[in-house]
Amino acid sequence: MKHLTGIGALSDEDITEILSRTLVWDAALETREGLGAPLKGRLLFNLFYENSTRTSLSFQVAATRMGADVISVPVAASSVHKGESLKDTVLTLCAQGADFMVLRASGAGTIETACKAMATFGYPTSVINAGEGAFGHPTQGLLDAATLLKATGRSLSEGLRGLTVAIVGDLLHSRVAASTAPLLARLGAEVRYCGPEAMLPQGDMPGVAMLTTDRAEALAGADVVMALRIQMERLEDGITIDPVDYRRSYGLTREALSHAKPNVFVMHPGPMNRGVEIDTDVADDQARSLILSQVAMGVPTRMAVLEFAAAL
Repeated sequence: MKHLTGIGALSDEDITEILSRTLVWDAALETREGLGAPLKGRLLFNLFYENSTRTSLSFQVAATRMGADVISVPVAASSVHKGESLKDTVLTLCAQGADFMVLRASGAGTIETACKAMATFGYPTSVINAGEGAFGHPTQGLLDAATLLKATGRSLSEGLRGLTVAIVGDLLHSRVAASTAPLLARLGAEVRYCGPEAMLPQGDMPGVAMLTTDRAEALAGADVVMALRIQMERLEDGITIDPVDYRRSYGLTREALSHAKPNVFVMHPGPMNRGVEIDTDVADDQARSLILSQVAMGVPTRMAVLEFAAAL
């Protein structure tokens, strides 16, 4: 069993393997042929300390499609609210036979804590990072990359070379950007960051070719534009956002997209705040929006990740 802790922990060979298998599983899901039950008898626990719709459900669907048993831990009604630590909760699930533990938590170091606890007590459970605070969301990055490969008709050997991807929004608090940007850059894309000054990350940003507060500059000639929601739950004291002003300066509107290429693709990891970071007519434009394609690609991507973690 292997852990999936972050994009940076994956080798180029690992990424190629996962993305290749993602596209194979995607085709199998479309035809309902060749699915089999490679994880029959395996047990997966979804342990989410933060709310989730797309990620938690797609892991559940992915594991079920592969024949595994899935249990979603009811954190709100668990011993966590009696003061039980993450370490003890993790060990409790391991002791009950967990083969996979899909973990989302808000604090830095939670994934490492889980991995160390398992190693100390000799449990072979595989930890999969389903979002760690603002520090990473590797399976989202993988599904975003797979979505773009499919939408552009690119092979893995071609990668995303020559594509310009602008990511607009609350980049400072985005675990999606923290995983997607470096992965897309590793696949050859030019990645641009754009957002309000208070929402731009500081320091080293692997793979980011442009950092700007100017939406028009970021979108100029872009092949892909990804909107990010404002992470209201993570904003520091003193940062206030006016939705009307935000939409005017950073929202994905028809007018804003006029700076990008005519056939620009639009992405959003969800959940969307329509009329703030993205307009409804842009989000629902079937000619350019890949948003539902991202949701659909979440299932085969997580199937490939489970296969990788199980070393099948």
